Amino acid sequence: MNTPETIEARAIELRHLIEYHNQRYYQFDDPSISDADYDALMHELLALEQAYPALQTPDSPTQRVGAAPLRSFRAVAHHIPMLSLRNAFDALAVESFQRDIVKLLGLSETAAIEYVAEPKLDGLAVSLVYENGLLIQAATRGDGRTGEDVTHTVKTIRNIPLRLTGAGYPDHFEVRGEVFMPRQGFLALNIRQQQAGEKLFANPRNAAAGSLRQLNARVSAERPLQFYCYGFGVYPKERLPSTLIGLIQQFGTWGLPVSPETRTVLDVSGCLVYYQTLSHRRHALPYDVDGIVYKINRLDWQEILGSRTHDPCWAIAHKFPAEEVSTRVIDIQVQVGRTGALTPVAVLEPVSVGGVVISHATLHNLDEIHRKDIRVGDTVRVKRAGDVIPRVESVIPEYRPENSLVFQLPERCPACGSTVEMEPGEAIARCSGGLYCPARHKESIRHFASRRAMDIEGLGEKRVDQLLESGLITTVADLYHLDVARLAQLERMGVKSSENLVEALAKSRQTTLPRFLHALGIREVGEVMAENLANHFQTLSALMQADIDQLQAVPDAGPEVARHVHTFFRQDHNRNVIDQLLEAGIHWPDIAPKQNSLPLTGKSFVITGTLSSMSRDEAKQLIKARGGKVTSRVSRLTTCLLVGESPSSKLEEAQALNITILDESGFLAYITKKIHDHE
Repeated sequence: MNTPETIEARAIELRHLIEYHNQRYYQFDDPSISDADYDALMHELLALEQAYPALQTPDSPTQRVGAAPLRSFRAVAHHIPMLSLRNAFDALAVESFQRDIVKLLGLSETAAIEYVAEPKLDGLAVSLVYENGLLIQAATRGDGRTGEDVTHTVKTIRNIPLRLTGAGYPDHFEVRGEVFMPRQGFLALNIRQQQAGEKLFANPRNAAAGSLRQLNARVSAERPLQFYCYGFGVYPKERLPSTLIGLIQQFGTWGLPVSPETRTVLDVSGCLVYYQTLSHRRHALPYDVDGIVYKINRLDWQEILGSRTHDPCWAIAHKFPAEEVSTRVIDIQVQVGRTGALTPVAVLEPVSVGGVVISHATLHNLDEIHRKDIRVGDTVRVKRAGDVIPRVESVIPEYRPENSLVFQLPERCPACGSTVEMEPGEAIARCSGGLYCPARHKESIRHFASRRAMDIEGLGEKRVDQLLESGLITTVADLYHLDVARLAQLERMGVKSSENLVEALAKSRQTTLPRFLHALGIREVGEVMAENLANHFQTLSALMQADIDQLQAVPDAGPEVARHVHTFFRQDHNRNVIDQLLEAGIHWPDIAPKQNSLPLTGKSFVITGTLSSMSRDEAKQLIKARGGKVTSRVSRLTTCLLVGESPSSKLEEAQALNITILDESGFLAYITKKIHDHE
């Protein structure tokens, strides 16, 4: 029997469990439970706090879902200014910095100086104030002396502890650090923005700043923000250790996230070795950095050195080379991809960007060229980030020559001469040559053999090129007629390599229907959609015979996906290749009909509007963990529409189709009833 005591004890237990798993996931990158299990804990705590409001505490993990929107930001005065850093752009400037340190401290020229070195994160500086272990205030740097109160949004950042762990922390102190957005999270955010028809963020820093400075914390809660601390502001002097690294390590024991790249180095030589090491690894890091920060490790020396008006005398930022430069567009060429997409590429006067010489930059599509008004002969700004293809950021109009040429989309595919098509409302032009286009042959075969498709080991890009150039294959079906004798005649192949490839091809004959569908390279059919199609139709024959309406009944398969799949299977040459693959022995186990093993099996949900007690992702996981499906479009197959604040036109669509409409409380009650009935 539940008593007030047992209910309170369970709430406390849930808070501790969730914070423990937050720490495992966000700080140690070592989760010990599944997302569905984590969501179940969070929703149980949410339900308890909604039923018994007195149980809710300021440090409860449920506070991360975001409070009601604020009307404006409150100003916060920094008792100790949050200063900028002066920059060094070469080794000579770092050496000069150390000479100044030696002189100001009155040390001998041979004195050893220890620094704390760390990546300079490209994010937003913030101040966190903890009182009795509880986060009570967060503020932006602002102008260094006055910032903005962003406590409501900072509380949504899941790797920032709302309550410190361990013991020994001061009753009142201030931590300083950087809020940033990892690259992977940034890319996922921009995909969501694009799908919602909203403005894309230019880079992770802008995305982080825009996400943190939200009056509506529920928006911030859905953004993939993280935080690393690197210093302090107000702090009891008698409680400070002797070194900065000692304090940072202490922060880590209290649950505050610190950069795993932070190191102590000795003298300028140690700084430069660290700089070179990180500059080579910077693009492998999961977040953007634009340099290295060196800080005097001894805190007593920091105090002696003090600060200037805008920057401390005991720290400097050693910046990486610029990754945005200007150059001239010599030509605009067109490349043909696996799906037949024609991608314009700018041919540039060679220029060094971030230490790498580039001569080409992607222009994405025709709309991008028109939006930026990029012409042959223009001088443009080019940006490179990591190992990705450089891109043209903008045109410098004052340098445009009179004879600049406006780009015209070719009427014929540059690879095969087929007609170029562009569907109404689309920005991407495509070759109509299908499987006959040689450019598409290469990419289609590479995709077919890739690890997540047919997984043919040893059939990489160069090998595919070699097989095509030698005439041994023209379509994917020809792969399964290769033999050791013919392969061994190829350059750098040999008998052993040939045997390995033939064995890998034989092994790939045993696959699954989702993998096979993904391998075919049907437009808009990735891994998830391939699995949805396979599970829905269960046989290839049924899928190939399906009409548009039947295809649209597949979860997440809207009109475009249905049209692409339908068109693909209506083309004789595609059917011929599929027949040849099946005759070559490609096979897979039957897909057994799904059993009603979970309470929401067979139920289909659509979500619209902003939810207050959970994020949309959390609602999706709640449904999926219990066997249900979440689709993006309302149809006659939709079971329920979950409606939050400011719903879209999906509400009207559901009303027109007489589909059950639930608010959040009704939704939770519905799921609870289904679980009870299932038991």
